[in-house]
Amino acid sequence: MVGDGPGYLQSTAELRQFRAHPCEAAADAAGGMCRNLPAPGIVKLLGLCLKGQSTAGAQDGHEQGLELVGNATFRHYNTALLSVSSVEAPTIVSSKDFDHRLALTLRRLKFPPKLLERVAGITHRRWWAPGTSFDDAAIEAGAKALAESGIEAADVGLLINTSVTRRNLEPSVAVKIHHALGLPSSAINFDLANACLGFVNGMTLAASMIDSGQIKYAVIVNGEDAQATQEATLERLQRPETTREDFNREFATLTLGSGAAAAVLGPADQHPGAHRIVGGVMRAGTEHHELCVGGIDGMATDTKGLLDGGLQLVVDAWKEAQPEWDWASMDRYVTHQVSNAYTQAIIDAIDLDPDKVPITFPHWGNVGPASLPMTLAAEAQTLVTGDRVLCMGVGSGLNTAMVEIVW
Repeated sequence: MVGDGPGYLQSTAELRQFRAHPCEAAADAAGGMCRNLPAPGIVKLLGLCLKGQSTAGAQDGHEQGLELVGNATFRHYNTALLSVSSVEAPTIVSSKDFDHRLALTLRRLKFPPKLLERVAGITHRRWWAPGTSFDDAAIEAGAKALAESGIEAADVGLLINTSVTRRNLEPSVAVKIHHALGLPSSAINFDLANACLGFVNGMTLAASMIDSGQIKYAVIVNGEDAQATQEATLERLQRPETTREDFNREFATLTLGSGAAAAVLGPADQHPGAHRIVGGVMRAGTEHHELCVGGIDGMATDTKGLLDGGLQLVVDAWKEAQPEWDWASMDRYVTHQVSNAYTQAIIDAIDLDPDKVPITFPHWGNVGPASLPMTLAAEAQTLVTGDRVLCMGVGSGLNTAMVEIVW
């Protein structure tokens, strides 16, 4: 943090000042930008400056009974969404198929019929055809998004893969996608993992890099494959020793689906007809980090705890954002696609118009980080210039992010 140039502290004395009074020192280091408008891509970290508290004050804040919570707020000044695309997996797998495979277990545990449809509202989900992998699908989505944007692969400066699915720990999934898309060696590439919130996080990070001038164009991709996890879960749940507690803990795994999505971002001043990414808020509720833990073989979920904790996190972020953001009358609210219960709870809690909340989970299931951009891509056909769209992401852990896009 000590170095030359704007935004760096110039000496160890200034570093000591930053530690004692971070808000004042940060304003000085940024050339006074914090006193006026934040510089492009700079996130206001309210954990440091919330309600005028310094780091020193925050250390004993719990003893003083102070409220040390809040949103991280960010604004983008020259980034636009040039395209967003999706790829549907071709194999339709109905919830009736799952009911049939679990018939003995459901009957023995005295669960009602059509459980997935009744509880989650999911009638179908999709799997990839044999021989097609999740990263093949992400490559297809990325190529489609580039073609729709009109941007050449040679001009891309950043590729972020946000897939939860992966077949190995290293190398990154991004390297295969980077190679297959024919991106230049100068294009930075890496994986960004944050559960179902990853795609929204990837867009925000890319927008900050575009705002700063570090890159010109970015491609964000995601590919998910639920089949292996669901096959393993179905096999376990058919065992005669399976209890109601076991079934409830693994139920959310059966709501997943496969799919892929991609987006291309670039400088708004060079694409006047594109869709401006305005900014938004993020908020963490990491006290809930054990409510949903997933792996290749399955996912253990406290379904009620996750619903209650996720709903409270989103509502808290929404309420605290309102003094700065006017999101009460957006043209669309594109949410993470989970279930009927989650969607209706969000609509009721913050009084959204249900006609402005598109849903895709009934026929795609929960496609993880791809679910929000896939829904946005489907909705894009009905959006017109000037429409305001709020992307409302949430991921297990828990974290949430809300990002406004002006069409």
